Amino acid sequence: MDFSWMAWTLPTALFFIGIAVLIALMGLWEFFSPGGHPRIGLLRFQTTRGDRLFISLLGAAFIHLGWLGLAGPNLWWALALSAVYAVGVFRFV
Repeated sequence: MDFSWMAWTLPTALFFIGIAVLIALMGLWEFFSPGGHPRIGLLRFQTTRGDRLFISLLGAAFIHLGWLGLAGPNLWWALALSAVYAVGVFRFV
């Protein structure tokens, strides 16, 4: 296949590989521990592990876009902030 139409840089490839790994790990977690005990957290609606993963990924995308717009292309701090945000979502949402 010819993927020359897209700018497949190493960071782009790592980004998509990271999302695929997260989804695969979530699938394995659900396989070995089904259900995950849905709970009502800070947002006051019932969430499962998959919902919290989606909220984490969506929030990380907005954090990175905001960082790009306000601070520039150095995204290491945005990555750290996104990791803290994801831990908070999985803990409190």
